[in-house]
Amino acid sequence: MDATSLPFDADDMLDRLRPWVECESPTFDAAAVNRAMEVAGRDLALIGAAVERIPGRMGFGDCVRARIPHRLAGSPGILVMGHLDTVHPLGTLAVLPWRREGARCYGPGILDMKGGNFLAVEAIGQLLRAGIATNLPVTVLLTSDEEVGSPSTRDLIEAEAARQRYVLVPEPGRRSGGVVTGRYAIARFNLEATGRPSHAGARLAEGRSAVRLMAEKLLAIEAMTTEACTFSVGVVHGGQWVNCVPTTCRGEALSMAKRQPDLDRAVAQMLALSGTADGAAFTVTRGVTRPVWEPDARTLALHATAARLAAALGFDLPHESAGGGSDANFTGAMGIPSLDGLGACGDGFHTLTEHIEVASLLDRGRLMAALLATLD
Repeated sequence: MDATSLPFDADDMLDRLRPWVECESPTFDAAAVNRAMEVAGRDLALIGAAVERIPGRMGFGDCVRARIPHRLAGSPGILVMGHLDTVHPLGTLAVLPWRREGARCYGPGILDMKGGNFLAVEAIGQLLRAGIATNLPVTVLLTSDEEVGSPSTRDLIEAEAARQRYVLVPEPGRRSGGVVTGRYAIARFNLEATGRPSHAGARLAEGRSAVRLMAEKLLAIEAMTTEACTFSVGVVHGGQWVNCVPTTCRGEALSMAKRQPDLDRAVAQMLALSGTADGAAFTVTRGVTRPVWEPDARTLALHATAARLAAALGFDLPHESAGGGSDANFTGAMGIPSLDGLGACGDGFHTLTEHIEVASLLDRGRLMAALLATLD
């Protein structure tokens, strides 16, 4: 038996994926993320991996690192990298329950990216059970804060990737059925408006509303969007009492560009919005940044290998650069051959219609197994 003919079974995979999805794990709930790490860590231990829990920091959850037994243990090998945190708050299962409807299966985080993480673990387990040795040692790293830009885990990701020859990332597959060989640059910004208080009923004109200032700046920020660079404000919190002119309002903005020089200009534009006028102040500070990842010859060669294996499995594997960041931004920018978007295919990630195409668990699982067995 070779890696392309391993006995993947969709029903069995769904049964064992379900506990991953039903263990809700929003980024900002460290305890919930840690529970998800326990579920994944147990499955990794069951296939024979040496599992290590790495304590979280900055208020985020732990990470799991699992090393698969190999005769070349400690040598540069393959890093399979994913995140277990999701954007869905606790209780999402009440409105987006686990369910299978025909060719689709739904649930919070099933596409981004628990389905992909699980199929990677299943691929490794299938290889081990079949006695198919990989040419290179394999390490799995599951992190806890990717959905907010990986502020607490970037150093861990880069340190682990630097010890490896390849990085495989089972983020969601593209709508084309393809994979990702590059990602746009992304910058996050923290916004703060400070006004002047007054009684909203008796002395409204004496106040300066921080909420109004934030609203004005929000429109100005989003109006800066061009084909080269996008700007959006996704979080706003302001005010406390409806009968008080609000003195504080905070927000978060995101900018994304295909090229690093465009993002650098976006950063300058955003920081230039800081200032004081008419008794109110607006301050922009730079948050987490993901560098642009542009495919080089070695990443394209890695894709060519994957495309050849996919063809042997009976499907095409186009590639593209993509918006929306992932931790491959870091590894790709380091010059390490990285292939992203190897996870399950589906649609609706980050929404209440998030789902996977069940058949993709089989196709992508076999592809992952074949890649792991082939790379040298």
